[in-house]
Amino acid sequence: MADYIVRATAANSQIRAFAATTRNLAEHARAAHNTSPVATAALGRLLTAGSMMGVMMKGDKDLLTLQVKAGGPLEGITVTADSKGNVKGYVGNPNVILHANDKGKLDVAGAVGVGFMNVIKDMGLKEPYVGQTVLQTSEIAEDLTYYFATSEQVPSSVGLGVLMEKDNTVKQAGGFIIQLMPFTEEKVISRLEENLKNVTSVTTMLEEGHTPQSLLEILLNGFDIEINGTIPTQFYCNCNKDRVERALISVGRKELQDMINEGKEIEMNCHFCNRNYTFSVEEMKNILKRCKRG
Repeated sequence: MADYIVRATAANSQIRAFAATTRNLAEHARAAHNTSPVATAALGRLLTAGSMMGVMMKGDKDLLTLQVKAGGPLEGITVTADSKGNVKGYVGNPNVILHANDKGKLDVAGAVGVGFMNVIKDMGLKEPYVGQTVLQTSEIAEDLTYYFATSEQVPSSVGLGVLMEKDNTVKQAGGFIIQLMPFTEEKVISRLEENLKNVTSVTTMLEEGHTPQSLLEILLNGFDIEINGTIPTQFYCNCNKDRVERALISVGRKELQDMINEGKEIEMNCHFCNRNYTFSVEEMKNILKRCKRG
């Protein structure tokens, strides 16, 4: 089944909601970065959140970056998403192995550690919007719930999950973001809080065969729901040899000359998708010539 995000409103637009199924993109990230199960879970959760937060943005060229900077063995997570459902990301240390936590689950909080989260929105203005919050639990979903409440003043509930197979591939992944508008009535809030208490976990519900639509029907039980759109989402990296070449030019003429003098081809790696690009000595000489002309 393809990954997608459902966008909806409920209770006469007092609630806006997003739900996603993201197994394929989480598995793509796992395969690209060869992540351990706990690293896959952490990255998969943030990729899922990024995909939904990306489609909240209006502009075609708007970009969202989520950075988790923390002291755990995972050495941070970076995710970038656009407004069209494309998302990519990586962790600092993909090989983290930790014992299960006291609930017998993957210890994402232990892998992430204590730190903070940056939310950067580049919407084509002079300066990007940057929000920063201290990590509350380092489980990702609760940290984003706290971010929305404090930085954007939008009361929200965020649920994210990644379930692994025995062979360490991704079995299920998905999530939801429910947000209250400023004019939400008290009775709507109370009902929503009751509904949220009945939600076990996102991955349990996906395992039971729920779709993003039926997930929202449970979360928003008792409200009129209006589905406003379905957006495909995917792990997509826009790197190519030309882009990497531009990065190579930016290292400067002297460094380029030093690389040429060594007489060996060099390999450049894209952090986001882990693809390698090789440049021969001849190619580097041509790049240097263009640098000098430029």
